[in-house]
Amino acid sequence: MSTTGIELNTRRRGFAEAVELVSSMRFAISLLTIVAIASVIGTVLKQNEPMPNYVNQFGPFWFEVFAKLGLYSVYSSWWFLLILVVLIVSTALCVVRNAPKMIRDMRSWRENVREESLRNFHHKLEWEAPLDRTQLAGQTAERLRHAGYAVKLVEKDKGILVAAKKGAGNKFGYIFAHTSIIVILLGGMLDSELPVKFQQWFLGKTPFGGSGVIADIPAQHRLSVSNPTFRGNTLIAEGQTSNTALLPQASGVLVQELPFSIQLKKFHIDFYSTGMPKLFASDVVVHDPETGKTFPATIKVNHPLIYKGVAVYQSSFEDGGSKLKLTGFPMSGTGDKPFQIAGTVGSATELKQGGETWSVEWSGFRPFNVENVAAGQDARAVAKNTSFNEQFAATLGKASGSAAKIADTKDLKNVGPSVQYKLRDKTGQAREFLNYMQPVTLEGAQVYLAGVRSNPSENFSFLRIPADDEYSVRTWMRLRAALADPALRQEAARRYAGRALGPEQRSQGELTGQLEESAARTLAIFAGEGGRGGFMGVSQFLEKIPAADQEKAAAIFMKMLNGSLWELWQAANVRAGLPEVAPTETHGRYLQLATNALSDSVFYGAPVFLQLEEFEEVKASVLQLTRSPGKGIVYLGCLLLVAGVFAMFYIRERRMWVWVRDSADGAHALMAMSTQRKTLDFEREFDDLKEKLPQPA
Repeated sequence: MSTTGIELNTRRRGFAEAVELVSSMRFAISLLTIVAIASVIGTVLKQNEPMPNYVNQFGPFWFEVFAKLGLYSVYSSWWFLLILVVLIVSTALCVVRNAPKMIRDMRSWRENVREESLRNFHHKLEWEAPLDRTQLAGQTAERLRHAGYAVKLVEKDKGILVAAKKGAGNKFGYIFAHTSIIVILLGGMLDSELPVKFQQWFLGKTPFGGSGVIADIPAQHRLSVSNPTFRGNTLIAEGQTSNTALLPQASGVLVQELPFSIQLKKFHIDFYSTGMPKLFASDVVVHDPETGKTFPATIKVNHPLIYKGVAVYQSSFEDGGSKLKLTGFPMSGTGDKPFQIAGTVGSATELKQGGETWSVEWSGFRPFNVENVAAGQDARAVAKNTSFNEQFAATLGKASGSAAKIADTKDLKNVGPSVQYKLRDKTGQAREFLNYMQPVTLEGAQVYLAGVRSNPSENFSFLRIPADDEYSVRTWMRLRAALADPALRQEAARRYAGRALGPEQRSQGELTGQLEESAARTLAIFAGEGGRGGFMGVSQFLEKIPAADQEKAAAIFMKMLNGSLWELWQAANVRAGLPEVAPTETHGRYLQLATNALSDSVFYGAPVFLQLEEFEEVKASVLQLTRSPGKGIVYLGCLLLVAGVFAMFYIRERRMWVWVRDSADGAHALMAMSTQRKTLDFEREFDDLKEKLPQPA
């Protein structure tokens, strides 16, 4: 044999070994194990979230590692799709290798068996009959047919072989089960993102990462109506029409053209008493540009609209661009003059304040909010970061009540409309705010809740601004501006010194001056001159005092602060042309809450407070649109899988051979029976045939 022939045989043998490995059970199980692990990852880790969410969750380093591995979209990653393709090839090779042999075995009667070999079977029986062998073979064959066996008579030397079989179709179970895996995987891949990925890899389609009008997005970011499969969403405001869906991608979105357009006429929503949505539905009108057909439809949860192979599901709802009118109040400086500002949810408004320009990004509006008013956290909770601060807060007693967390109990109430927005500065940094339109009763007092957070993953912390006699925030805003004004603080200190000292003490100018200076210093510390301000600033000031004297100093400081703030309130009213406030218990309680809010405002971190005044709600429906041509294929695969499992577990193959030959008294029969799985049913069937076959005709 030549060297070329040896190399050719070696290559053939190597190829055969590779095919055998790929089509082996252990190889398929290994692939299924990897698929199972990937599915666990895809279940635990939220898929197709915005990339900043993953950066916040894992940090920059692990974000990059997981991104390289494709863990943020496991089911559309190249390696997962490759595993599925290899699994399909492996299963197909397994079927191709074994199915022909199984079919031949099912059709075979195994008629080459010999009489001597039948005697070695465990389940066997011999009997004599006063008939010739042809008659006995025919009688046996008829009785086996009556028992449900397929029978074939084979003439042998000096005898007749009766070959019978039953349940040979159980091998279809193996074929159906393995074929079902191929069919299900093909259907699943057809409904996966593989067709979309194919267009990105080979047709130049790229995700769009910018912003703007959908109609102006270039063609390289758009998928045609003929795209075989997709899963996207569209948001339609009441009265608006959409003929596209957005397919989220890691670096943007792809725009999917639809074969029809959907106009939202009316969005309906009902709520439970807890504020959770109970039912929402969309009344739409579908327009088909190809046929000119127009028809109305109602899309509900679990009741999709299916048209032209596209299923439209009711997914969720959003704000469709509600019109908002708000009043703004400065939160820094000595000014307290309110101003008007308007916005539309989903857009941005320019805001100029304190010589700087801000962008107000209106991100949400809710017409009512059912909240647990007995659970929450205010803006100043983060201030208590040292043991002394905690001790000082305890010393202040009721005066620091707003700094404590509200009890973790349930008290569900509708607290009215709310607006959510982001304030973004010129550097691009932003904080998010959530303000309620109406005051909320907390701990027996009515307060306006102003939420703030620096990160979307955080919960809102709330500043509580007390409502005044006119149920507004104007008095507190006036007091805040007065606290920031050194002249008014000095006036308040003078008034406090004059009121706190008796006639004889007031005659001592030096004592009056010292008390006035102390009161002014107290207000300056609380206002944050040269420090943080609020109770945090007070804590830092008191920490400089010896520990043994801190508690006494804190009590004196708070007494002076409360008296000075009361006079500051009076001075602010006088400057605004308003009458002085009567010293009532209600006003005393208000000043206590206002003092807490002034301290909390240090952590609010916004140049303005925006209070919602009027709104015009516009609802929007979020619809999910899918085209799933592989769904029918998957159903077929499931049907094959059920049939295969049923055949493998509930159909038992039995084989029987009866060797009939002549004997001195007529004919002699030797019967042997076998099965793949020996069960009690098989034993009972064998016993039944042992009794019936030898019986005389």
